[in-house]
Amino acid sequence: MVYIAHKNHTLEQHLMGVADKARGFAAKVSLSEQGELIGLLHDLGKYSAKFQTYIQSAIGLINEDEDDYVDAHGLKGKVDHSSAGAQLIWEELSKQGDLGKIIGQVFALCIASHHSGLIDCLSGGINVPVGDGFSKRMLKSDAKTHLREVKEKIDDSVKVRLQVLLATPELIGGIREIIRQVMQADLIKGIDPSQNILTQFKIGLLVRFLFSCLIDADRIDTADAEKPRAAKKRQHGNYIEWAILIERLEKKLAKFSDAEPIDKIRRNIADHCRDAAQRDKGIFTLSVPTGGGKTLASLRFALHHTQQHKMERIIYIIPYTSIIDQNADVVRKILEPESELRGSIVLEHHSNLTPEQQGSREKILAENWDASVIYTTMVQLLETLFGGGTRGARRMHQLANSVLVFDEIQTLPVNTVHMFCNAINFLVEHCGSTVVLCTATQPLLNGVDPSKGALKFSRSNEIMPDVKRLFDDLERVKVLNQRKPGGWKNEEVAELALLEVSESGSCLAIVNTKKSAQALFSLLRQTQGMRVFHLSTNMCPAHRKKILAEIRRLLEDGSPVLCVSTQLIEAGVDVDFGAVIRYTAGLDSIAQAAGRCNRNKRREVGRVHVVNPADENLDMLKDIRIGKEIAERLLGDEQSGAEKFDGNILAPHAMERYFEYYFFARKDEMGYPVSKEMIGRDDSLLNMLSINQQAVVDYGREHNSAPNIYLRQSFMTAAKAFKVIDAPTRGIIVPYGSEGKELIGELCGAFEVEKQFQLLRRAQQFTVNVFPHQLEKLQKEKALHEIQNDVDILYLADVRYYNEDFGLSLTPEGKMEVYCV
Repeated sequence: MVYIAHKNHTLEQHLMGVADKARGFAAKVSLSEQGELIGLLHDLGKYSAKFQTYIQSAIGLINEDEDDYVDAHGLKGKVDHSSAGAQLIWEELSKQGDLGKIIGQVFALCIASHHSGLIDCLSGGINVPVGDGFSKRMLKSDAKTHLREVKEKIDDSVKVRLQVLLATPELIGGIREIIRQVMQADLIKGIDPSQNILTQFKIGLLVRFLFSCLIDADRIDTADAEKPRAAKKRQHGNYIEWAILIERLEKKLAKFSDAEPIDKIRRNIADHCRDAAQRDKGIFTLSVPTGGGKTLASLRFALHHTQQHKMERIIYIIPYTSIIDQNADVVRKILEPESELRGSIVLEHHSNLTPEQQGSREKILAENWDASVIYTTMVQLLETLFGGGTRGARRMHQLANSVLVFDEIQTLPVNTVHMFCNAINFLVEHCGSTVVLCTATQPLLNGVDPSKGALKFSRSNEIMPDVKRLFDDLERVKVLNQRKPGGWKNEEVAELALLEVSESGSCLAIVNTKKSAQALFSLLRQTQGMRVFHLSTNMCPAHRKKILAEIRRLLEDGSPVLCVSTQLIEAGVDVDFGAVIRYTAGLDSIAQAAGRCNRNKRREVGRVHVVNPADENLDMLKDIRIGKEIAERLLGDEQSGAEKFDGNILAPHAMERYFEYYFFARKDEMGYPVSKEMIGRDDSLLNMLSINQQAVVDYGREHNSAPNIYLRQSFMTAAKAFKVIDAPTRGIIVPYGSEGKELIGELCGAFEVEKQFQLLRRAQQFTVNVFPHQLEKLQKEKALHEIQNDVDILYLADVRYYNEDFGLSLTPEGKMEVYCV
């Protein structure tokens, strides 16, 4: 009998195909056999008669008039086909002592979770007692998992390969070696590894890594069988040689002028990056003031380092979507000539157009980072490491044997600090990755509580040999502490901005809220004799890009120009204003704002005015509020003479003091605390993803014994509680300009997955992320539509809710115009 996995895809083909792909992915960490094994077993339950009846009814092999026919739509997701393989490997390995139980649990977790996302080992919830969720799944009745039945039906080729894998010493030996490496420090110190947060967190990451290999292999194999044309577009790691990309970059760098002193400094920085690339893999810092050319310098390091160590890809992690398009465009023009297919070398992935709970079609559209150079956001990276479901998790294996460049690392959400540090240490120590932390304001991630997770720097981690001298050489601005009792009114700030335009030729005012930006812009927009611009994340990337291009043109021409922006402009946006006004915020934000002033040192000195607004509500912006309070403390110390900071409030010494105060003030938040209202008890994700002590205590209280499993993490509960930002946003495609309108029209009419895939890549440039309350308001106004029925990707159907000055609005303006009805 031929058993079916999906339409046009036999179960034998699918299991062998997924096993082969997962083997290749897991080989990055020397776990080939382990990846192949979980690939072979993941869909073992599909051999059952119950599943075969379901799938054959679904694809029309059993018609409605036959006795065997079942309502496939009603049974979708209800026929358990993932437990059988998990139970089989657990039965086999749990007989082999304590080590066998640990390894068996790792494999079984991956297999049992391949549709839901990683399940809880210890489960529980609000008003639900803590239970042993893993053992319950392994003891699920044969009547529901059909294990005995499927053992009899396994295709011979699958059975033979399974027997070979179970007999090979590497199956146990390979994963035992990684676990030994993870536990090594504990064993030397005589510490119980099962009680060490760092050790158990890393073993949890090992589970997620293998899970990633399985999920990506499964999704690719399924998609390629259903849509063979899409399969031809995948690169499968067959990328252009690094030497060719290095040659393209070096040619570009050779063309840069050395006419100005700042050009020589930038070349010196790039040269140090090239030389440092020959060092061993590890964690590096690149501490360079804004305007020092970090984008291309770090790329030079990454390209030479990947070639030197035969690594797989470079992943740039950018804090905000607002600058990805700028940085990616710069790099794409160098590495990806127009003759090559866009995205084949430089791939952007930073939008969340699809909802968290995806249907099968949306899963096929998901990116899996199959390119040489990836540009993504911190949100996407953290979702890959800690998020729920399978969409983000499938990318984790792509982080192995790769160079990860974090731009503006100081923007890392404070509640993720310990989890982030542990994950980075795991990737570097056990996955062969290299990490570069780029910023003018290093946040001392090696100085946080090491018992909970701090980055492990080597003595030679800094790429630049003399950071203090570099900051002195690149000092281009004077920070003026202009705070005053009662604060500055909008009219006073507007007056100062106009004065600076008249004296310095241009001025940038950076505020902390969209409301403040709109209020100040509205005051200035009628000014005669100059262009006034507004920027915020309510505008889609294409809109912001157009405005920034016009601003740069005017600045280059020496025309008077004034811009009011939220903090989105601070993180790496390449503009050079004569003066900057910055509403009081964290010292790191003030330093980033200063980087938009006199960037190319065309003036002797640029002025950066720090002002305290009289009317700005930061109650809902905790990060900005706390940073502002600590910066005001340092500004006060400098003003009183209590601290001199080498005569520069933005110098590395001042920044170190700032982060010491900032992290001390927030040390209790760094483990990602979660509340009783969210998960049923007060806890932290750091604990839940490691030793899970609170759940273990609750379990003991309920059952009068400790849980009889080694891994005790509540993976799924933690993932559901994990949100990189407090309120998760949702992407909406907006009809900005003729291209945005045409794109929406094409999406509405595109029924081929391959076509949708390409269009959604383009759509990232026309996407605005909205918070839940904004989404609800627009839906009530019937301003949003799905691109197609049952494809849960939203676009703004009513153009009145998007305007040229402010972008997306919650109130309509102008004439009604609706698309794709």
